[in-house]
Amino acid sequence: MHELSVARNIIEIVEQNVPKDELPFVRGILLKVGEFSGVVTDSLKFSYEIIAADTELQNSELKIESVPFLLKCNSCGGITTNNYGLRECADCLKTDTEVLSGEELKIAEIILEDKS
Repeated sequence: MHELSVARNIIEIVEQNVPKDELPFVRGILLKVGEFSGVVTDSLKFSYEIIAADTELQNSELKIESVPFLLKCNSCGGITTNNYGLRECADCLKTDTEVLSGEELKIAEIILEDKS
């Protein structure tokens, strides 16, 4: 299960970037997941909950924001998408494209409880 490894990595990244005494105050982690990142978001959330249950992040929630697949065509200049993750421009059908979004998997935000 690939998502289990991803969940472990998320927890490690949070533990490396939040001071140890503030870890119990982490309430949320916003993760941006591209449509064609290869991650099953329901499985990732479930895996995160299981792993976080025995850590100082047990009161945190993994929030997932889906990022659409977008291409920029270097031939016609159009920005398009498709439902298959193909790197072909939907306007001119050329394959001289670059992926703008849709393959990412990154932590965008770590949300801490206000201690005041």
